[in-house]
Amino acid sequence: MKRALVLAFLLSLALLAFGGTIHAQECDDAIGCVEIGPDDPITIASMLTTSGATAFLGEDSLGGIEIAIEQRGGELLGHEIELVNEDSLCNAEGGQTAAQRVASDETILGVIGTNCSSAAVAALPTISEAGLVMISPSNTAPSLTNDNPDEGGVWQPGYFRTAHNDLFQGAVAADFAFNELGARTLATIHDGSPYADGLQDVMANTFRELGGEVTFQGAINVGDTDMSAILTEIATNPPDVLYFPIFEPEGNFIAAQSVDIPGLEDTTLMGADGLLVESFPENTGDAAIGMFLSGPLVTGDAYQEFLETWDEVIGGVPPSGFHAHAFDATNILLDAIEAVAVETDDGGLLIGRQALRDAVGATEEFDGLTGVLTCGPTGDCATGEALAIFEITEAEVFDDAWPPQPVFVPGGE
Repeated sequence: MKRALVLAFLLSLALLAFGGTIHAQECDDAIGCVEIGPDDPITIASMLTTSGATAFLGEDSLGGIEIAIEQRGGELLGHEIELVNEDSLCNAEGGQTAAQRVASDETILGVIGTNCSSAAVAALPTISEAGLVMISPSNTAPSLTNDNPDEGGVWQPGYFRTAHNDLFQGAVAADFAFNELGARTLATIHDGSPYADGLQDVMANTFRELGGEVTFQGAINVGDTDMSAILTEIATNPPDVLYFPIFEPEGNFIAAQSVDIPGLEDTTLMGADGLLVESFPENTGDAAIGMFLSGPLVTGDAYQEFLETWDEVIGGVPPSGFHAHAFDATNILLDAIEAVAVETDDGGLLIGRQALRDAVGATEEFDGLTGVLTCGPTGDCATGEALAIFEITEAEVFDDAWPPQPVFVPGGE
């Protein structure tokens, strides 16, 4: 017995001499653990679109992440919180590249991102295989939380989102068009992305179920600037509503050029949260006046305090609509890390990756800025209640007013 104790003591001295550390805790997590030294930071990452035409989305989400970290004093469990930022752009290539970079860093515990659903679809296999958690503040494509591949589902373990599912947003848009605007015919345009294609499909199917007629469903390509051909085709059977849930700058071109197409004079234009951005009215001009956009609606005293903090820390107002979702996503991730972390003998931390996934998945009645969030089995944490329809007016186009006022809230005034 004494011999064994002496050998153990000598082994410990040898390990310490070579910079090793002995922990009483051992990792028994099914997909591995992250060991954090006593002086090392807790590292999380963002994968957001921070360059190009959709950079406003990334800037909007990054602000929410940074405020969530700042409100914790920049630390958790006595460790500094380190944020690693990767630009996932708003496409598959960017998502895949960002995911590979994040997955190669074994210190990263979880990811806030992506912004665009196309980037998420490409990133998910790599992120999931690496054992990471990814919580998106603005992915809305229904396929991302659908676990049935035969139905187009692409869900992977470790994926969650605080953004609404477009099964909700498409239905809200159809309800508004049919019941509030009195529209009976609809045409849609998408850009081939999972987000836009999925959203217009829900809108069209719900509109049909309500009794409306869908006269056209077509697509443009990302990067197109001349929209006259598709708009002229739509005008051969002019719809009451033209719905194009895409991003800038393609959305600007469709709106601006539609006013020059004979037959579309009385057609109401509708977009979605991809165009619910401060730059859209100014970049589009007169054609944006009277246009309707569906998107997130966040209210309440806590949110007003958040906006005051944004103005103090970042300046002005958030440029898009998912900053509060990013704030909630960050807090859910940090709460989960705090819940599962085990302190080691030397003051470090041991965090199981599956335990972290399970903790995020067990999120229930989380009182967030965007509402009360409960995560479902395939990662949908939002209820879809925080949605509204907004109208662009002259104030947004000419007077830099932002955000626009909601004109329709499902179940509300």
